[in-house]
Amino acid sequence: MVVKAIVSSPDAVSVDRTVDEMGVLLTLKIDPADMGYVIGRRGQTAQAIRTLLKIVGAKNNSRVNLKIYDPNAGSRPRRDDHQERQEVVDTSAIDDLKI
Repeated sequence: MVVKAIVSSPDAVSVDRTVDEMGVLLTLKIDPADMGYVIGRRGQTAQAIRTLLKIVGAKNNSRVNLKIYDPNAGSRPRRDDHQERQEVVDTSAIDDLKI
């Protein structure tokens, strides 16, 4: 209910629940366009949702974890890749100075 209230396409929200010896794992699937709304700036919204789930879990003597499913997880460049893609600068004018 919380996630459906903050996204622009609430019909695309689905939650898969998995129970094992570690507790309950909730996998949240949303429209990729709404990913920013659910994660929030610096992950603050996602952290707040996880905090609420931990409180609910503590009341029921259970551990509850949230996983936000990202179908594009492997296709985005990492921050480290950004540093390797620097522009090639023409230094031929400096090479002729013989410094």
